[in-house]
Amino acid sequence: MPVVVLISGSGSNLQALIDGARTGLPIEIRAVVSNEPDAFGLERARRAGIATRVLNHRDFTSREDYDIALATLIDQYEPGMVILAGFMRILTPAFVARFQGRMFNIHPSLLPEFRGLHTHERVLESGKTVHGASVHFVTEELDGGPLVLQARVPVKPGDDPNRLAARVLIQEHRIYPQVVRWFAQGRLRLDAEGRPRLDGQVLDQPLQLDALTPEQTH
Repeated sequence: MPVVVLISGSGSNLQALIDGARTGLPIEIRAVVSNEPDAFGLERARRAGIATRVLNHRDFTSREDYDIALATLIDQYEPGMVILAGFMRILTPAFVARFQGRMFNIHPSLLPEFRGLHTHERVLESGKTVHGASVHFVTEELDGGPLVLQARVPVKPGDDPNRLAARVLIQEHRIYPQVVRWFAQGRLRLDAEGRPRLDGQVLDQPLQLDALTPEQTH
């Protein structure tokens, strides 16, 4: 399946997808697009021979104008899936609607808890003992689209935000390629009621990585 990946930073989840595509993940990354000219993820894409494009949001007078230009750019690559991999932009409703049902995001918390930024600091401040990451379909609601897959991570005594973030990132690199695989294989979709279905079954609750059967992970 052809995909376009949107990034703003280092692109570690992009790297997980690049590595996956080399080892059987059924996608073709046609382009990596960044709103930040200096994002290291662009270099990751170049090293992999993937087309890169920069669309700097500072060059636009409104969020709407930027998203129109971004959607037009994405459409040039005719993707079956749009993957947000650390793309630090709040998307307009028109943009979301254009790619509804085929756009995904990964968030470093166990959604619906800790939407937004600074999740690791907020988890530590809360005193919670379990943290994690979530992959979801993108809707107009910030970090609020239908959940597909999560991975749980223990919060350990003495953790600081950096140590906790590093532990969560390892799990992000596991769950994002898994969801991308399901969608590319035609096994995952949103139904007419906006509910995620995997192999025809409605996901009333997000799946948990450690609970997946061997059949589900291939």
